[in-house]
Amino acid sequence: MHYYTDVLKKYTVFSGRARRQEYWMFTLFNLIALIIVAIIDSVIGTYPLLYAIYALAVFLPGLAVGVRRLHDTGKSGWWLLIALIPLIGGIWLLVLMASEGHAQPNEYGPSPKAVHA
Repeated sequence: MHYYTDVLKKYTVFSGRARRQEYWMFTLFNLIALIIVAIIDSVIGTYPLLYAIYALAVFLPGLAVGVRRLHDTGKSGWWLLIALIPLIGGIWLLVLMASEGHAQPNEYGPSPKAVHA
């Protein structure tokens, strides 16, 4: 759970690097939270109000952790825009997010894996 809260604490930190585990655990917790909020929203009859509020609240942290994840692989955060290419762009971005980061420091900072090891 600390992966989720750590990303929220770095709400708009687009610099630095993020490990695969940090990115994917945030993505998993965020997906679970979105499903729970959507169910609660439907039950109380306000769908999509709460869902939209939650999605808007976690948009910037999700974007920031995505940029930091790309930095770990040595890519610029602008590579997130590759997802706009129909079909192949999303697959390419998924591969980039799943790729192992550089073990050595790069232009975006020291390896986060070395810090946590």
